Amino acid sequence: MERKEFFASLLAGGSAGMCVDLILFPLDTIKTRLQSPQGFSMSGGFRGIYAGVPSTAIGSFPNASAFFVTYETVKCWLHSESSSYLSPLVHMAAASMGEVVACLIRVPSEVVKQRAQVSPSSTTYQMFAATLHHEGIRGLYRGYKSTVLREIPFSLVQFPLWEYLKDLWSWKQGRPLDSWQSAVCGAFAGGFAAAVTTPLDVAKTRIMLAKAGSTTAGGDVFLALTGIWKTQGFTGLFAGMVPRMAAISLGGFIFLGAYEKVRSLLL
Repeated sequence: MERKEFFASLLAGGSAGMCVDLILFPLDTIKTRLQSPQGFSMSGGFRGIYAGVPSTAIGSFPNASAFFVTYETVKCWLHSESSSYLSPLVHMAAASMGEVVACLIRVPSEVVKQRAQVSPSSTTYQMFAATLHHEGIRGLYRGYKSTVLREIPFSLVQFPLWEYLKDLWSWKQGRPLDSWQSAVCGAFAGGFAAAVTTPLDVAKTRIMLAKAGSTTAGGDVFLALTGIWKTQGFTGLFAGMVPRMAAISLGGFIFLGAYEKVRSLLL
């Protein structure tokens, strides 16, 4: 990847990510509280829906930038080494690598944000300080494995589907897509990926919110999913699916559309 393309991906990804995360933050708060073991009302209900937003504001730009720089770099490298019919596999591999790198930034931000979301009476800084005091740096990375295990399947569905829909639409109209058309493809791809990966998102939320020292806090995704199934059944596994789909569909529209638009302008 050339230096110009590198900086275009960096700025476009960061700008799009921060824009989406801040606009759709209330939906994310509602989703987190629906998935919380305390229950929606005890976690704050509709009160203080911007609790934890400073954590998102700080982490969003570098997180999205890290993802797209890695995604475009790996995609560029693999495309030069493979045939066109392997494109879906290339997009899957690039998205997976992007998520592994981005989660190094995303997870600490997510831990602090989610704990603030279910304790709206505490500030983001208080949650950050309390996590460091009681659990150290390790506490900020609690749920890293479960986040990666959620994000990789999500990206394996979303990005190949997004690229496929773009190629199909472009082929049917006989010219490259406009940024709004890319955004529509992103909305469909994101909404579908969000629906099928909701159980992994619920497990990730439970692990991040679990009391230190508890079995769930150990980070075992299968154990968390089993516990949810035993206590709440199918409904518990798909808690918060509707706001998650709504947020990610809207997010996919804004995020991927804005990314394509900003990147094309910079290039």
